[in-house]
Formats: sequence, C-alpha cells, structure tokens
Amino acid sequence: MAILRRWLNRHGLYAGLIGIAVGTAWVVRQTQGAVILDAYYTLVAPFQRMPTQEQVLTNARVKELQGQIAELESQTQRLQELLDYRSTKVPQGIVAPVIGHGADHWWQQITVGRGRRDGIQVGYIATAPGGLVGRVVQVTNSTSRVLLLSDASHRVGVMVSRSRHMGYLRGQTSNRAVFQFFEKAPSIRRGDVVVTSSYSNHYPAGIVVGTIESIDLNKSPSPEAVVQLSVPITYLEWVVLQPGIQPDRPSANNE
Repeated sequence: MAILRRWLNRHGLYAGLIGIAVGTAWVVRQTQGAVILDAYYTLVAPFQRMPTQEQVLTNARVKELQGQIAELESQTQRLQELLDYRSTKVPQGIVAPVIGHGADHWWQQITVGRGRRDGIQVGYIATAPGGLVGRVVQVTNSTSRVLLLSDASHRVGVMVSRSRHMGYLRGQTSNRAVFQFFEKAPSIRRGDVVVTSSYSNHYPAGIVVGTIESIDLNKSPSPEAVVQLSVPITYLEWVVLQPGIQPDRPSANNE
C-alpha cells in the first residue's frame, strides 16, 4: 500500500488526465459527438442574436411552402385513389393592412384596413405568410375584424396532412393550439403538418395551419396534440382576405 501511495503521489495527476482523456474519447465515440455538439450550442446560444422581423416572416413563409408541398403530395395520392376528387385550392384574394391589434385581445382578433366598400363580407377568411390567420366576423365600410385561430373560442376542422386523420383545433390564446382527434388511435408524429379539413364549415380544405409539436395519446376522451401555428401573429402587418365557405347546414362545433 505504501508503494502504491507513493506512486499515486508522484504520478496521480498524469493518471487522472489520462483517465479523463480516455473517458472523453469513449463518450464521444458512443454518442458520435452529440454531447460536445450540445455543449457547443449551449455555450454559444447566449451570444446569438434574436431573429429580425424579416427573418421570422421568411421562416414562416418557408414553413408554409413546406406544408403546402406535403399537402399537395397527400392530395396527389388521394387523387389517384378517389375518382370524385375536388380541388381545394383557395382563390386569389384582397390584400389588407393590419391596422389594429389591441393589447387586451392580442391573440383574439385583429382589425384590417379593408371593408364593405372593398367587397369584404362576414365569413371571408384571412391568410398570411405561414398559412391560415382566421375569419372575418365583423365588417364596416372601411375596416374588418378578424377572429384569430389563436382565440380560445375558435374551433376549426383540421386534419394531419400525412395520415389524413381528422379532428378539430381550438385556440389557446397563444401561438399554439390544441388538436383534438375524432379517432382513438390516430397515426400522428411530431413535425406532421396540420391543414384545414373538409369538416370545416367556413374554411376550404387544405390550408396550412401549423405543425405538431407534442402528442398526448392518453388524453381523455380522445387523443390530443399541441400544434404550433405557422403564422407569426405578433409580426402580422398584412393579410389576404378571400371568400370562405358559406355553410348550407347549421354549424356544430367546427368552423
């Protein structure tokens, strides 16, 4: 023991360094460098600049286009399967500037600078870079009020673009909403694109809404998922208004 103690006193530091080096090499090999990469991102994160408004809107537009591509792929597959396929493309609309976004109802509604004299009517839908914004619920001669998807009272029929499983979306007064499924065991995964469905009484099917962020398959009475909305509501400066669907039957829960 005395010999070992003298050896450790003389060479212990070197032995410790060698052990750390070997251990680090083993961890890097086992994780393929993931630990070091995570540490790097953790260290540099405080020094990264916040994205500009232009970058946020550009990213939203990219996400919308990615969602539209995924939806078109799904529609193409359905077109091959269904003979009575109908196009769900939304027609071109009227560009309207956002002129009101009250602090007391930031996530509930916005006011835009187009109204009755521009041909806008109650029931028109509003879109922006990222996808669906909401629906016109009040119109004056020169302005319109839009109920946002993020409003807690809003209900919209939606579906997973990849698997076509349906349900309805309800706002959470934030940039996220809750997707409640009709089925008990839907095929769903994080990153799936969510679009409006044919069950929407006011919205054409196929408009990008957002992406799946998290899933709770054990939720009662049916599975739920948290959806990150694609449109950056806090950066909205304009929307596109266009006719929605006028329901020919009384609305239940879905819009």
